[in-house]
Amino acid sequence: MDNRTSGSNGEEASPSKLIDAKIDALDDWRGETLARIRKLIRQADPEVIEEVKWRGVPVWEHAGIICTGEVYKAVVKTTFAKGASLEDPSGLFNSSLEGNTRRAIDFHEGEEIDEEAFIALIRAAVALNTTARTGARSRGKPKSA
Repeated sequence: MDNRTSGSNGEEASPSKLIDAKIDALDDWRGETLARIRKLIRQADPEVIEEVKWRGVPVWEHAGIICTGEVYKAVVKTTFAKGASLEDPSGLFNSSLEGNTRRAIDFHEGEEIDEEAFIALIRAAVALNTTARTGARSRGKPKSA
């Protein structure tokens, strides 16, 4: 599935431009929060790839999905695809705690973001993704079952 949409001039919008448009359309604290989260993700991983999936949800990837940036009326939710496998010494995860795979952080209006801890979590997610990918390649999978 192609994550790009055609603009009025027939050119396709990049995922980054679609995320820019989403942030611009949110003219309240949610847009500011999503922009801040995005900036921290890019700071933590300058090689991050931005995508837009699932009806417009920003997704950040590096050797697999790192996290998503979902926007709701009362929260901006950052869901980490492999969050249950990550150390969270600062206790940032406050949502989706019951699952075996994902973990999320719900950011509410007026809350401060622990930037240092968030950046560390992003870097840990990237390390987990790249280690998992390298490990799968080095084990060598049989060509037929």
